[in-house]
Amino acid sequence: QVQLVESGGGLVQAGGSLRLSCAASRRTFSWYGMGWFRQAPGKEREFVAAMTWSGGKTHYADSMKGRFTISRDNAKNTVYLQMNSLKPEDTAVYYCAAATLVVLNTAQAMGTMEHYDYWGQGTQVTVSS
Repeated sequence: QVQLVESGGGLVQAGGSLRLSCAASRRTFSWYGMGWFRQAPGKEREFVAAMTWSGGKTHYADSMKGRFTISRDNAKNTVYLQMNSLKPEDTAVYYCAAATLVVLNTAQAMGTMEHYDYWGQGTQVTVSS
């Protein structure tokens, strides 16, 4: 059983930064990639960013481009989400997810929630105005 554990959430003022981490209990070379999604109260879960394990190809939701950066540490089986210039509308529970069955070879594939089969428990990010 694979476990994904997020950390790094918290309360920050608008304009501030946070770095989220997602540690996987184990990973095989067959994993295709990792993604971050978020869900605000009363809203559907939405795509934030994703990265392939092989090649490090990245994809971001338009509203996060230039502010968020996804990165990985293969040795630690950990994916990070650096969030800068945070806005109150970034307030949400942030989830990391792993895609082990579907090849994330296009931006559309990377942004599709159904392509991810393991999920973490989420970490709360609150941005105050």
